[in-house]
Amino acid sequence: MNTPIPSTAVAAPSRVPAKTLAALLVFLAVALCAPFFVQSFGGNYWVRVLDFALLYIMLALGLNIVVGFAGLLDLGYIAFYAVGAYSMALLGSPHLANQFEWIHQLFPNGLHLTMWLVLPCAVLIAATFGVLLGAPTLKLRGDYLAIVTLGFGEIIRIFMNNLDRPVNITNGPKGITAVDPVHIFGFDFSKSHEIFGFKFTPVFMYYYLLVFLVIVIVFICLRLQNSRIGRAWVAIREDEIAAKAMGINTRNMKLLAFGMGAVFGGISGALFASFQGFVSPESFSLM
Repeated sequence: MNTPIPSTAVAAPSRVPAKTLAALLVFLAVALCAPFFVQSFGGNYWVRVLDFALLYIMLALGLNIVVGFAGLLDLGYIAFYAVGAYSMALLGSPHLANQFEWIHQLFPNGLHLTMWLVLPCAVLIAATFGVLLGAPTLKLRGDYLAIVTLGFGEIIRIFMNNLDRPVNITNGPKGITAVDPVHIFGFDFSKSHEIFGFKFTPVFMYYYLLVFLVIVIVFICLRLQNSRIGRAWVAIREDEIAAKAMGINTRNMKLLAFGMGAVFGGISGALFASFQGFVSPESFSLM
């Protein structure tokens, strides 16, 4: 009589561990109170510093997809930040209308596209640049990949710095001014608002918008980490040859990592341009 063999299978871990959820809740609680605390010491200046810190957290989360998950040493990630920022600046300012007569005839007050159109465009352009960077570097690893991506980042900055002639597209080192602020359903983040008796200045409004986006991106990263795609990235990071032998399409997974990381970089850049109201190539240098 055959006896059944006891199963040794271990239950699959929860999608988002309890410790991670607790850490997110602690971050949210601290983040909600942080701007009031720092404002009492240094005014709105330190709230603005927190805004930039959140932008860099978004950048770091995007870079973590490429470097942390997939193990692709990308030193030119700043290029996607620049692409997103200039996409927002060109599509949300009067610059192009001032330079091209046919655009001025269509948009006499300037090309001020809504955020719901500009942000997807910035994401799509940044993802395209990510795939364009990843495609010719699929066979490179380690230091060689780092050198190529470093060069890519500098090439984008140099292009932005010199695309003011013979046709003025980026306005060169002078940068693009009068970039539209974020508007969501008519809510202007560049103006002060009174909510529940509290007056929130623009730096506060952008701060809470960025906190919301950081939490969304963290959640997306957690879901990616525990998905089939995330496990495929980890397999490539640990041993690409073994991953390929197990049937993982390493080419597509690498391109997806570059593209997904570039998306978060493009979003961060678009928000940076709206927050600053100005972009110039010096904001995207490696140093």
